[in-house]
Amino acid sequence: MPSRKITALYPAMETRDGAGVRLQRALGQHQDQRMDPYLMMDHFSSIDAADYIAGFPDHPHRGFETITYMLDGHMLHQDHMGNQGHLKAGDLQWMTAGRGVIHSEMPQQEAGRMRGFQIWLNLPAALKMQPASYQDIPGASLPRAPLDGGGELILLAGELELAGQRLRGPIHSEHTRPLIADIRLAPGGGLSLPLAAELNALVYGFEGEARIAGQVLSGEHCALLGAGDRLELAAGEAGARLLLLAGRPLHEPVVQYGPFVMNSVAEIEQAIMDYRAGKLV
Repeated sequence: MPSRKITALYPAMETRDGAGVRLQRALGQHQDQRMDPYLMMDHFSSIDAADYIAGFPDHPHRGFETITYMLDGHMLHQDHMGNQGHLKAGDLQWMTAGRGVIHSEMPQQEAGRMRGFQIWLNLPAALKMQPASYQDIPGASLPRAPLDGGGELILLAGELELAGQRLRGPIHSEHTRPLIADIRLAPGGGLSLPLAAELNALVYGFEGEARIAGQVLSGEHCALLGAGDRLELAAGEAGARLLLLAGRPLHEPVVQYGPFVMNSVAEIEQAIMDYRAGKLV
């Protein structure tokens, strides 16, 4: 099969969420703008504390998973199960909301850069009501592979074969087969990456400029990719940094109401009633 080409290209949309955190929404700007099985991706990045200090106070979720990847800064996660997780630069958190979780994500700094991603990954209908759980993965334990010219690939989820080396990330799911990688290309550098044809895929550029099969992807733009079994990347003169998201589509109906993602309106109504009655979790 051929290498993947860009089929849709659009800029991230500036918005505010939580208690007023300023961020760029790279996926999920509208409820029909998703990439099965991914629902949303937010990119937050600021050196101005006023953009992030209010954080994300207690709020509920049901029916999906969240992946939080910190590039810079310090964020504290707390939830109704009594868990606490301190996410610092390079750290990863994977939370399965399942039948319900109430949690908060609050900055633990009053100055300096806060930068990272939060990604929402759908759960299949059969697993939406499983008990909530989460895990924190320190950045030092994430598998890494050097790329030409001083670049690097950091694997957050899934498996990859790269230059004869088999990389296995800390997160796996047989249902959605998530593949997530942080790719930093040196100036003028490139990367040819095998990518299973069954997976939907996108690339988000957040530093510099790159080309995908000859098409330009600049910073804070999201590129949805078409069919193929390989991804060809080439960096511009200043290098590039990109986040790759791929996964096996669920092909299930998606009904979302804010922090609840289910398969029918009736299930959403039940989630709202459960939350109001204190029975979400």
